[in-house]
Amino acid sequence: MERRVVITGMGAVTPIGNNVEQFWDGLKSGRNGIDFIKNFDTTDFKVKVAGEVKDDFDPLVAVDKKDLKRMDRFTVFAMVAADEAVKSSGIDLEKIDKDRLGVVIGSGIGGLPVIEEATVKLVEKGPSKIGPLCIPMTIGNMAAGQVAIKYQAKGTCIDVVTACASSTNCIGEAFRNIKHGYSDYIIAGGAEATVCPLGIGGFTSLKALSTNNDPKRSSMPFDKERNGFVMGEGAGIVFMESLESAQARGAKILAEVVGYGSTCDAYHMTSPLPDGTGAAKAMTAAMREAGIESTQVDYINAHGTSTHLNDAGETAAIKIAFGEEQAKKISISSTKSMTGHLLGATGAVEVIATALAMQHGIIPPTINYQVPDEECDLDYTPNKAVEREVKYALSNTFGFGGHNAVLCLKKWEG
Repeated sequence: MERRVVITGMGAVTPIGNNVEQFWDGLKSGRNGIDFIKNFDTTDFKVKVAGEVKDDFDPLVAVDKKDLKRMDRFTVFAMVAADEAVKSSGIDLEKIDKDRLGVVIGSGIGGLPVIEEATVKLVEKGPSKIGPLCIPMTIGNMAAGQVAIKYQAKGTCIDVVTACASSTNCIGEAFRNIKHGYSDYIIAGGAEATVCPLGIGGFTSLKALSTNNDPKRSSMPFDKERNGFVMGEGAGIVFMESLESAQARGAKILAEVVGYGSTCDAYHMTSPLPDGTGAAKAMTAAMREAGIESTQVDYINAHGTSTHLNDAGETAAIKIAFGEEQAKKISISSTKSMTGHLLGATGAVEVIATALAMQHGIIPPTINYQVPDEECDLDYTPNKAVEREVKYALSNTFGFGGHNAVLCLKKWEG
């Protein structure tokens, strides 16, 4: 018997807020989280801006001081976001079967700063100077592993790695896992921390990052002058459970997950299918599983990376999935205009943004939008939030390798 799946807790660490309340305040007000990089000296770097988690971030709210030295930054972000998600869910973990509690948390890259630091030690001082925790701090599954250890989650524990689609796939796989009865509760999402010399330098060499170092004109999805994405960092975690368990304990339900689509372009290492057909199939699959018609979708939180190929391709994909006429009636926005691109964490952060938009009846804006592009001619909610009732919404995420992942959420009206 298939079960309905709901979100009862959310946690966020982002460039525009270190918890869900701050994040939502930033989203609805159009706060720009992009600024000049503070993590390292960018003198020799062509790219000098990013969406960094701000200085008021306090890891000690969820991680002991001694454990901070045993975790890469991405894992710390995951721990803090998971702490907020679990607490906000109101779940009493002492009263549930821990064998039915799972963790599905992904990271697109994992502990890149630790790799960077260890490589410098290897070259300058020799292999004996590499720290003993280098490997366990580096591997991408460690956010999932550390969260599971903290909460004694003894059910499924998975790290889905699909580049920028990672955390959307994580939430989708968690949804199916609960839907089909393998788990009752799952802590799901993603975390990333790649604002470091190797991350910025590598993506710059790939010509993927915006070279406009004006924070107001760097992350500008769907704008004709866009020329690349802006790196972001942080984490998004949701607490998911069966509707039955949520209702039995009187939990506050934040949104229902009703559909999930996952496809592959099978086309190119970094470029999406120009005609958008792969992404369109993922959107259609999510709506099909939700059992809804395309006319019922009110809002799409777009992948909207601010790269030429992605934004044009995603626009084409939306037109294929919804039809030209219906596509123009949907409110669309890219919250990456405010946060930058959080890579493996971006999908989960945007699922939270989507759930908040549904709860409050407010579409967050696509900021920094100035110059319309004839290839991108839909309603991207430019610069200012708008009020709109949202019953069904999609959250789109696409990753290098051709990965397309889409979640369909339904507003909880019970």
